[in-house]
Amino acid sequence: MIKKVLVANRGEIALRIMRTCREMGIATVAVYSDVDRFSLHVRYADEAYLLGPGPPLESYLNIPKVLQAAKDSKADGVHPGYGFLGENADFADAVRKARKKFIGPSGKAMRLLGDKVSARRLMQKAGVPVVPGTEGEVDAKEAARVAKEIGFPVMVKAAAGGGGKGIRLVHEASELENALKMASSEAAAAFGHGAVFVEKYLSRVRHVEVQVIADSKGNAVALGERECSIQRRHQKLLEETPSIAIDEGLRQRMWAAAVEAAKASKYENAGTVEFLVDEDKNFYFLEVNTRLQVEHPVTELCIGRDIVADQIRIASGEALGFSQEDIKPTGHAIECRIAAEDPYNNFLPSLGRVDWVEEPSGPGVRVDSSLFSGGEVAYHYDPMLAKLITWGADRDMAIQRMIRALNEYVVVGIQTNIPFHLQLLSDERFLRGEFHTSWLEEEFEMEDPDGHPDEKTALLVAAVLAHRRKRRPPAGSTTSGPADHWRSAGRERFLGGRSLAQRRGWRS
Repeated sequence: MIKKVLVANRGEIALRIMRTCREMGIATVAVYSDVDRFSLHVRYADEAYLLGPGPPLESYLNIPKVLQAAKDSKADGVHPGYGFLGENADFADAVRKARKKFIGPSGKAMRLLGDKVSARRLMQKAGVPVVPGTEGEVDAKEAARVAKEIGFPVMVKAAAGGGGKGIRLVHEASELENALKMASSEAAAAFGHGAVFVEKYLSRVRHVEVQVIADSKGNAVALGERECSIQRRHQKLLEETPSIAIDEGLRQRMWAAAVEAAKASKYENAGTVEFLVDEDKNFYFLEVNTRLQVEHPVTELCIGRDIVADQIRIASGEALGFSQEDIKPTGHAIECRIAAEDPYNNFLPSLGRVDWVEEPSGPGVRVDSSLFSGGEVAYHYDPMLAKLITWGADRDMAIQRMIRALNEYVVVGIQTNIPFHLQLLSDERFLRGEFHTSWLEEEFEMEDPDGHPDEKTALLVAAVLAHRRKRRPPAGSTTSGPADHWRSAGRERFLGGRSLAQRRGWRS
């Protein structure tokens, strides 16, 4: 068994991995940049090593520095988390070359599945249905021919990478050449590889992914599916399991296809096979994410397994220890991604100091977070700050718990997207399950905030908080005062969410 794990990441995912390590009796090592010196993951770890300045290329993406930290700390395992080096095949190979265990798939599997063109070919060979499109990377001439053959609209997509980068929707032939150039340029900048391909654009589809896990003994199991259709600019905002878009027969076929995909690629460790499901209940292979997914907690809550613990055991050479028959999901789980963004201002990032944080708790509530009072939201990194996950016996209960938890979530000093989630969860179309991957951008619109504090109230809240920062009590002491009242009394856009007191009818 691995004895010490270096987590090559930051924020909530670093903390989430370290907590499992602590439960397993495994020592942890954090790496950090200058701007993350006082972050929670640094304080939580048993050891911490400075990588460099804030920009990721000088810190979290600097492979030699990460490997040096692993060497200096004598860590025998490395977990990449997601983002940064999470799907970097060269990093996976370098970790193993340094005689340390990489807690993830092999570099070979990452290259095979990370290139969407080679992945499409592999899936076709394995009998997994794929979206109609080009057989490989294309130039402008070939792209025009294929687009005409399969019919517009089409998607121009980067062969490498993910996260919504290097993707363009093309409605007619006159837009194709420019879309190819833009997608290729964006892909080259983001992934160092500008190759693109073309596939048919499927409208009003659902994005449903299947979590799989496989060991080195040839065993592979599907851990359930996740509904990920609530997206904005190809970025997921809310995920849930099970998907209400599919019936039990389709569910079993998708699980089987995902397992077949894992076996065909000789995959090891945790991964996610993503599909599109059309209105006629046909499903098509989209891509494989060769890492731990942001939304893995909803699966964990419904199947009762710790996926990170399973990852560590597999990387240590152990067999899965369970079969497909053992996976019997119960209840319903939902995850909301809490980000430092202003939903009333086109979701622009909100940077700066977090003056105060109160996170929700209670039955069926889980918070994976890197937030703390006095922390800073830096411009170098993704604006996602936390994940709020709720479980219920059914979807209605999970939604009600989520609404309650969002109402309890207090973040002072920056804007967050909490108001967006509250409006989404009260939308009748969402409640009926009548949405698709383009629904947010085509049909959903943020309402004007109602009941928010007037300018005078907002200024008063700001003054009280500023006064409180100047007169912090001694360590270990407790205090209460006007700020405790005003902190909950005026949250709307000034404080990042609608006031809980106002929802209960309070008025200044």
